[in-house]
Amino acid sequence: MNKKSLLPPGLYRICSPLPDPVRRLTVWMISKLRTSGVLIALIVATPAHADVADMLVRIKPGVVGVGVFNPTGSPRANLQGTGFAVLDGTYVVSCAHIFARPLDSEKKETHAVFVGRDRQMNVRTATVIATDSARDLALLKISGAPLPPLLLGNSDTAREGWQLYFTGYPIGSVLGLNPSTHRAGLAAIVPIFTPLPSAARLTARTLKQAKDAYEVFGLDAVAYPGNSGSPVWHPDTGEVLGVVNSVYVKGSKDAALTAPSGISYAIPAKYVHQLLERALQKTK
Repeated sequence: MNKKSLLPPGLYRICSPLPDPVRRLTVWMISKLRTSGVLIALIVATPAHADVADMLVRIKPGVVGVGVFNPTGSPRANLQGTGFAVLDGTYVVSCAHIFARPLDSEKKETHAVFVGRDRQMNVRTATVIATDSARDLALLKISGAPLPPLLLGNSDTAREGWQLYFTGYPIGSVLGLNPSTHRAGLAAIVPIFTPLPSAARLTARTLKQAKDAYEVFGLDAVAYPGNSGSPVWHPDTGEVLGVVNSVYVKGSKDAALTAPSGISYAIPAKYVHQLLERALQKTK
């Protein structure tokens, strides 16, 4: 093994043989600094940052499409959002609102996870085993071989100003099963409940939010309906810190596609941890 390759960037040049006059001058300067009691750091090591493209290679295999499979329908596969594998790879986290519509038993509809790339789609049957409707999270158990799981991080350490990324299916499977990755600045950590200008605008949903307010991540990024369930991950560690679940829309819902606001929201990963703990306790 070439020992030079083990040195941090910049260290090799400092440690390489110096011309004799330079070497003598360097020794003299160091001796003077020692005698004067001055401490100097000749080498400042900076932490290495993972390349986003390299980290994405590790992230994408664990990101899947989620939706409904209808064996007699056209199309049979209806990709409605995004999910990502966790734990041992046989569980997938996504958003609860994707699975709110009851399945049509007469058409033999099933919840499904779509795995693969391009037009090579592998359909896995999925069962919703736990939900957190208040925070719009769902946990699925999938059939088949385990998928490469993503690592859940500690979302309490997230700081406003961080540059994060999320990977998912913003336009479904129109272009095949090819997830897209977008950069997302963590613009704000804000409470989900927003005070209303008048009591006339109170609804059951806003009352529930007021009673059980919690913080979400405000992202400086464009997300689309198919991005629901996309993991928000840190480029240095690959850890998932949040789950995309909504986008701010000014006007009708169609504006989310025609004129996106550029403001999206994600559920912090700490609530995913809580959902997993509750689900696993029930299986014991």
